[in-house]
Amino acid sequence: MPERRTVALVTLGCARNEVDSEELAGRLAADGWDLVEDASDADVAVVNTCGFVEAAKKDSVDALLEANDLKDQGRTQAVVAVGCMAERYGKELAEALPEADGVLGFDDYADISDRLQTILSGGIHASHTPRDRRKLLPVSPVERQNAAGVALPGHAQGQVDEALASAPADLPAGLAPASGPRAPLRRRLGDSPVASVKLASGCDRRCSFCAIPSFRGSFVSRRPSDVLGETRWLAEQGVKEIMLVSENNTSYGKDLGDIRLLETLLPELAAVDGIERVRVSYLQPAEMRPDLIDVLTGTEKVVPYFDLSFQHSAPGVLRAMRRFGDTDRFLGLLEQIRAKAPEAGARSNFIVGFPGESEADLAELERFLTAARLDAVGVFGYSDEDGTEAASYLDKVDPEEVAQRLARVSRLAEELTGQRAEERLGETVEVLVDRVDEEDGVVGRAAHQAPETDGVTYLSVDNEGMASPAPGRMVVAKVVATEGVDLVAEPLHHDGEGMGACTKEAGR
Repeated sequence: MPERRTVALVTLGCARNEVDSEELAGRLAADGWDLVEDASDADVAVVNTCGFVEAAKKDSVDALLEANDLKDQGRTQAVVAVGCMAERYGKELAEALPEADGVLGFDDYADISDRLQTILSGGIHASHTPRDRRKLLPVSPVERQNAAGVALPGHAQGQVDEALASAPADLPAGLAPASGPRAPLRRRLGDSPVASVKLASGCDRRCSFCAIPSFRGSFVSRRPSDVLGETRWLAEQGVKEIMLVSENNTSYGKDLGDIRLLETLLPELAAVDGIERVRVSYLQPAEMRPDLIDVLTGTEKVVPYFDLSFQHSAPGVLRAMRRFGDTDRFLGLLEQIRAKAPEAGARSNFIVGFPGESEADLAELERFLTAARLDAVGVFGYSDEDGTEAASYLDKVDPEEVAQRLARVSRLAEELTGQRAEERLGETVEVLVDRVDEEDGVVGRAAHQAPETDGVTYLSVDNEGMASPAPGRMVVAKVVATEGVDLVAEPLHHDGEGMGACTKEAGR
């Protein structure tokens, strides 16, 4: 029997990258690789890079160099770059970063085991020349489902049966498939009670500041049966909350002939045995529709959570961004949501210093933020991105002025989100416990808090009077204090067993 090789996956960037890493892990585990957590313990360190903005690209390069340090110390044998930055730059990245032993694009994912074996054996796999992935699929969305040979990371489409045929009879624990040929080829890389599920890939929008469609491609939905199958498998692995991710969830189903398919799918996902919470991310305000708001605010186990991609609120800036809306329309959308679910969570990201942004435009954005009562706000300073329309705009804001505007709006956002958290004092919330540790105690998230981005809820548990709830438990609690965007909450009606009647364990 050949010697088993070890591999570590280091993931940077968004939740979509996390899904892609778990697909790569599933492929590698099915082909006999042992997955380890620490790159220093691995024969190969695979860094799943982010290529969105300059700061993320720098983090990716730093991670590759850090892994290379381990190679220099003789603790790992090869360092390989995958992910968005590797796909976006290909040969250019390989030439600029000779420390990486390989730069693999999305088309290499189906053959990831062979690629890593070649590199580990001292061979060279030629890095790809980047291309606009939007041109690989038909212009008409309804024709894309039948397009063959186009890699869609996180979908595991078309290669599942082939991987099964060559997989060991005794797949490692925690590796799909275990429930039939349509089960996901995925291996969990942690034991968190929350997991992301990819709803679609790519984007058909043409925002002037964004390069993502050029390297992620056009919009392609996953079939509902695949999304449901993966959710059932995750529930079997102990997952209690799923978060639906893509570049644009509001477009789900348009290439399947039903733009309202998400409204049908959400109740089915919520009904999966063991799942306690379904969350939808990445919603486009211009594509929100009344029926979708109804489902998001009125379906049991689907949390009323609205991750709305506003980006700005001054109409002139939005038009230059190739986007729609304005302050009053956005406030009207939030009012419509809160009329149905006053406790609904809402978050968004914003770009300041966009070319042509005036002081009046910035004041308009501040007016929106002040009135919007968002639970979480991300603020970014504009910078040119290769291949985007905005990079060619002439009316650029001076970088020092961009930095000043970023600091100004960030301070306002911090103040406003803190005030929004204080509005939740006295609310009764359902908290999903994420972790329990000595430093922070019991830490979880209320319905309006997505993982990693929106703050957390600390449960005030009297350890002398009751046991701490384990990760994955749902605890009903009352908000008694705030720490910035974070909440402090006291469990209700606890008893000697730990949480009593107001704690529920998924699946019961």
